[in-house]
Order: sequence, then C-alpha cells, then structure tokens
Amino acid sequence: MKKLKGPDFLIIGTQKGGTNSLYNYLIQHPKVAPASGKEIHYFDFNFDKGLDWYQSQFADVAPDIITGEGSPYYLYHPLVAPRLYDLYPQVKLIVLLRNPVERAISHYYWEVKIGCESLSLAEAIASESTRLAGETEKIVHEGTYYSFNHQHYSYLARGIYVEQLQNWMKVFPREQFLILKSEDFFDSPAATMGKVEQFLELPSHKLDEYIPYNQNDYPPVSDAIYRQLTEYFQPYNQRLSQELGIDLFVK
Repeated sequence: MKKLKGPDFLIIGTQKGGTNSLYNYLIQHPKVAPASGKEIHYFDFNFDKGLDWYQSQFADVAPDIITGEGSPYYLYHPLVAPRLYDLYPQVKLIVLLRNPVERAISHYYWEVKIGCESLSLAEAIASESTRLAGETEKIVHEGTYYSFNHQHYSYLARGIYVEQLQNWMKVFPREQFLILKSEDFFDSPAATMGKVEQFLELPSHKLDEYIPYNQNDYPPVSDAIYRQLTEYFQPYNQRLSQELGIDLFVK
C-alpha cells in the first residue's frame, strides 16, 4: 500500500504548552521538511476542504526526509483522532503537557491579548461551563460545526489531560505517542529535542540557540484564584497518574 503524502508526525497539543517553539526547532533539522505552515487545522477546521487540499500543504520529499505539522487544538477537538487514524494510522504524535494551572492562566491572557476575552479571569472561569454547554455535542453531531467558545473559552477544559489522552488512546496505540512536560522543555530545550529526535528516529542535531517562540507574558494572579485552579485540577492530575501512568503533575 502506497504511503499517503502528508505528515509523518503531528504535534497535537497542548495550547500554550510550547508547541510553536518545538515545531520551529524541529523544522531546522536537516532531515525534517516543514509544511506550508505550523498550524494547518485540516482535521478540525478545514476537514471539508478534502484530502487533496491537505496533501497540497506538504512538499514532495526524499525517502529519508520526514514532514509534519503542529495544531494544538487537535488534542482537545473530539473528532480529530478518528479522522486522522483513518488516513494516517502510523503517524507519530507529540504531546506537550503544561501544568494545567499555568496553562489556563496563559490561555486566558492570550485571549485577552488577541481581543477575544473581555471578562476578568475569575469571571471567565466561573462562566466556562455555561459558555461550553452543549458545544462538544454539537461538534460531534454536526461534524462541520465550528464552536468559537469551544476553541477560545476552554481554560479549564483543556487542562483535563486525562480525558483528552484517553480519547486519543482509544484510537491510536500508546507507543505512537511521545508525551513531554512543557516545563522540562522550557528549562532544557536541547535535552527535550533529543527525546523528540529519538522518537522520530532522527540523527541528533543541535541548534546554536533555542529562542522561545510565541511567548505570552502576563501579570501574576491572586493567591485565591491560583489555589482555586490548583484544587480544580488536582483530581484530574491524579487520574492522569492512576489511569495512564503519566506522573507529570502529581507531587
């Protein structure tokens, strides 16, 4: 069976977890060819454009060159995993997981920065369940439904990593995932890239420097909100450890 033109790897998440930096470091490797852009969003927003459109986002490459993309909404979107598996069942999947408290705060301030959020952080957290009510069900039921709220106002929901990974692992075998802690990547990018290269079966390639991409500076939040978020995510982090053996956030 001829291999379909398209990705050998996907960076599927998480948003605000360092995916821009990881992708930009990776495409500087001499054995990696970039796609037309980092985030193609075929399997979530652009699926109705068809496979020919998606394949056109990737250049023809030599047999020893790999290619891929990184769309961090993929991890959270309920329809991406089965759509991807139907076309690219052998694709390798890279996941960066950031402390969900810090991820939620960064996500909120990013939405403020791009003009999509006008509520305070406390209000946004309190409003999330109302904003997201029924949206996942509509996406699953309609297939082509786009939910602004699901994409932009999922501060808490996107940090429930155990449920997202379980959805993916119902479709793809565990060995096709490389799951990394974002904080390790931020602190030691070269070491993390070594793990990525090993996972993708690439020769080692060190960059002269590892400049962070798409950083989002934001003010400190109140102790009360930080404590609220920490308590909210604690049981989900415990489940991530107990059910999937991923102990990144359990103390």
